[in-house]
Amino acid sequence: FVYDMLRCAAKRMKFTKLSGISFVFHFVRSLSLQTSTATNEKLPYATGYHVPVLCMEVVNHLITDKNGIYIDATVGGGGHSKALLENLGEGARVIGFDKDADALEIASIRLKPFTESKKFELINADFSLAEEKLKSSTTLNDNQSKKVDGLLLDLGVSSHQLNDPKRGFSHRFDGPLDMRMNQNSNINDASDVCNEFDEKTIAKIIYQYGEEKRSRKIARNIVLSRPIHNTSQLAEIVRKSVPYLDEKKSVAKVFQALRINVNEELESLEKILKAAERIVRPGGRLVTLSYHSLEDRRVKRMMATGNLKNEFKIDIFGNKIVPWKCLVRKPITPSEREIEINPRSRSAKLRVAVRTEYT
Repeated sequence: FVYDMLRCAAKRMKFTKLSGISFVFHFVRSLSLQTSTATNEKLPYATGYHVPVLCMEVVNHLITDKNGIYIDATVGGGGHSKALLENLGEGARVIGFDKDADALEIASIRLKPFTESKKFELINADFSLAEEKLKSSTTLNDNQSKKVDGLLLDLGVSSHQLNDPKRGFSHRFDGPLDMRMNQNSNINDASDVCNEFDEKTIAKIIYQYGEEKRSRKIARNIVLSRPIHNTSQLAEIVRKSVPYLDEKKSVAKVFQALRINVNEELESLEKILKAAERIVRPGGRLVTLSYHSLEDRRVKRMMATGNLKNEFKIDIFGNKIVPWKCLVRKPITPSEREIEINPRSRSAKLRVAVRTEYT
């Protein structure tokens, strides 16, 4: 940690010709910023595995019927699911989805009492398959409409995934280039992308999914540096491809782009957003937590117009046919206190929409 701080301060001296006093100032300031968040205070339903973002805000906006049926499309560590279950009535049910083996194991243990009492059902599948999987759900067997009262989409990567070097999601740790949410799948991992895809395809992935303007140069250097075996090697390639002041952001963008591509995250999101109007009953709610503009843009369009093209459908009388009505004009964001305790929540945007009568 101290080495990283000294390295950062030394680079600043090199580029801005800081005096020795300024060096000490920037070093101490960086140290204080890092340690200011080191607090023992915990957020509601947080565990060492994962910290659910805007947890009680999600509960308050999702629940419309205390005895209704709700879906947590990305269970993760089970924080949001447990919060929902503890704030619902005896007749309520929650159905959880996840495809990460670690998350399924942790959630099944944490939520075991609710599973045994038939209040919680955990399904091993990507949320893009929710509509199909719900047809065979034991929870919905007695539900004549086969629809739910609320759907939660938390689109973030869990703290556990980011903190586990073996998963390869973070550039902060040295680990294999994997990045697969479902490590039991046979899809291409990040190593396959970096070592086997052609330069043009890699540049397109970085530009489209990372919104990185230097995608071509980074892709060229990735190809020239093959073979690439680990996250630290990839991060260093990106750093050498961009100006110093852009290093941190560019590395994050490249890792985001590879993760999105490997897991087909935007394709899965689009599929569940389209299915949501068939899954949620009129009067029920769709609550989303997005963490970057690519996700948020799709959510906004679907909630505003009912489609990803951002175009309104018109009936024969000229009325707009919209399956959703936004309940919050601006997205809800974490408080300063939550960001201080959980810095990873700072980019989160919570949006809420209610299902209308239109079909």
